Amino acid sequence: MPTSGGGGDKRGFDPPHRWTQGQKSVSSALENIFNYDLFNNVLTFCSIGHELLSELQQRRFNGSEGGVSWSPMDDELLAQPQVMKLLDSLREQYTRYQEVCRQRSKRTQLDEIQQKVMQVVNWLEGPGSEQLRTQWGIGDSIRASQALQQKHEEIESQHSITVGAYGYLCHLLEEERGQHGCSRECIKEWFAVYVELNQQIAALLNAGDEEDLVELKGLQQRLSDVSYRQASQLEFRQNLLQTALEFHGVAQELSQQLDGLLGMLCVDVAPTDGAAIQQTLKLLEEKLKSVVAVKGPFLHFLGRCEDMVDVRRLKMLQMVQLFKCEEDAAQAVDWLNELLDALLKTHVRLGDDSQETKILIEKHRKFVDVAQSTYDYGRQLLQATVVLCQSLRCTSRSSGDTLPKLNRVWKQFTITSEERVHRLEMALAFHSNAEKIIQESPDLPESVLDFEQFDEVEAVGKSLLDRLTVPVIYPDGSEQYFGSPSDMASTAEHIRERIKMVCLKKQQLLEPDVSIRES
Repeated sequence: MPTSGGGGDKRGFDPPHRWTQGQKSVSSALENIFNYDLFNNVLTFCSIGHELLSELQQRRFNGSEGGVSWSPMDDELLAQPQVMKLLDSLREQYTRYQEVCRQRSKRTQLDEIQQKVMQVVNWLEGPGSEQLRTQWGIGDSIRASQALQQKHEEIESQHSITVGAYGYLCHLLEEERGQHGCSRECIKEWFAVYVELNQQIAALLNAGDEEDLVELKGLQQRLSDVSYRQASQLEFRQNLLQTALEFHGVAQELSQQLDGLLGMLCVDVAPTDGAAIQQTLKLLEEKLKSVVAVKGPFLHFLGRCEDMVDVRRLKMLQMVQLFKCEEDAAQAVDWLNELLDALLKTHVRLGDDSQETKILIEKHRKFVDVAQSTYDYGRQLLQATVVLCQSLRCTSRSSGDTLPKLNRVWKQFTITSEERVHRLEMALAFHSNAEKIIQESPDLPESVLDFEQFDEVEAVGKSLLDRLTVPVIYPDGSEQYFGSPSDMASTAEHIRERIKMVCLKKQQLLEPDVSIRES
């Protein structure tokens, strides 16, 4: 411990006492740092650390006061870097903590938005669609049509809250991107309900995270599809009811005019004087003109109804044709699967001789023609479904899965058929050459005999035997064998018998030549 110098201390400076008090304050501050809650009191924590660091730096660089010589101890020198290290670690952890909180808050906001958006979608696709499905009549009188129109307005008001919320959502999204595709006039009762949701979406869009933007755009697209479809149905229903109301009004007026005309015609005219008759005739012609005037709109409505019936009839016939094409296309896939199964399980014989093998090749060619026509038929049906869907403006149906199935089974069939043809051709070559060798006369001169043919026939036979043990491998990695093991064993046994006969024939032809050489 440094000692006091001369001159005294004007401020009562006592180095041993000050160091003891400083050491205690350092230890207390360090203990407070370790005991503080890092995330709940981080600002206070940093403030304490900075005060401690400032005190240590001040004590370090103020070496003397009032002529008193003093220097810090080793513990005090080590405390300063320790405090700096703790503060740096705190700042790093606090930065990570803020980022985690930010991401968690964004994720929570996005989940809330998705939940509220799905509430809109589920209501439109559920109760909203059910309300429209139950309202299909147009009424048989003006009063009935008015009641239906009032009911439709109630349904439309319920939809306007949900659909209107979507409209404001689209407006806010487009406004944030600089696109003004939606008017604020659509913001009515639902504004207060969805304003918080829209503010959250705007905040997420301003953050600029591409992943969030993609998810929000996906939600917007789904809302767009559902809401526009619902709005289109509402508009169609409203127009239909309005037209029905006008039709009933014209029909009622026409009925009244006809009643008046018939009433005049049913009353006999008494020949009183010429002026009265002229007046009655004039009134009759006026009523007839009124009937003709009302008949025009009535016939116009009737023509429109007939046109709409024709269009609807055509559309429904196309729907029937679409379902029929889908069913027949699926049936074509089943037929191809059955043909493939028959090819693998029953088309296993290779023939006992060349003539039978030729017959099998011809039968296989006809079998392939049947499969080809089935595949072409299925393709044509699927093309027809595409055209019908475009005409009906409907989305892709389950028939979209039929084309991959059709192509897959056809690919498997062609691979299996090619393997079948290859085996039959090898069998035909083997039987033809074997029969030629076996049927040759043994007294033929040696110059006519070609013993290499024997080796070739034997090699082809062995290759064919090896081929029988190889499975058919499809593009997806699956394997299939022709027939059962017993079927393959029977075919292989017949081929081996032929090979033995060829070898025996070769041995018989070689024996006279060996005898001549030995003699």
